[in-house]
Amino acid sequence: MKPKHFWAIRVRLELAENYRDLALFNMAIDSKLCGCDLVKMKVVDIMASGQIKDRASVLQSKTQKSVRFEISEGTRASVGKWMEDELMVGSEYLWPGRFHERLHISTRQYAWIVRDWVTSVGLEASAYGTHSMRRTKVAQIRRRRG
Repeated sequence: MKPKHFWAIRVRLELAENYRDLALFNMAIDSKLCGCDLVKMKVVDIMASGQIKDRASVLQSKTQKSVRFEISEGTRASVGKWMEDELMVGSEYLWPGRFHERLHISTRQYAWIVRDWVTSVGLEASAYGTHSMRRTKVAQIRRRRG
């Protein structure tokens, strides 16, 4: 994903005041977690004493290894806005499901959300997926260095 697409998605989500998707988009990029680990993130993974942490650690389900990552200022701000939403009241998970039997969104739901993001900026949905979100930050870092 090119930086212009990345910024276009972010701006669209901000203008739409879609705080959940904005926080999810930003956290996906900051954490570089695979979708199955991202959707299972808990509030306690990123918060301590009512504040969003600068750094977080999440145990990967496939490798059982802990991944530590920085939570950028923009991501902390978007997550803070999302935490004010009524859906988050009493939620253990950062991305709660909308139905009582679902504790958090599914990886399939996350894939649909990503598809909506990329098509909203004119990209071909079949060329991008949840793994594209993992590579976005790495690609940005490489562009800055190269």
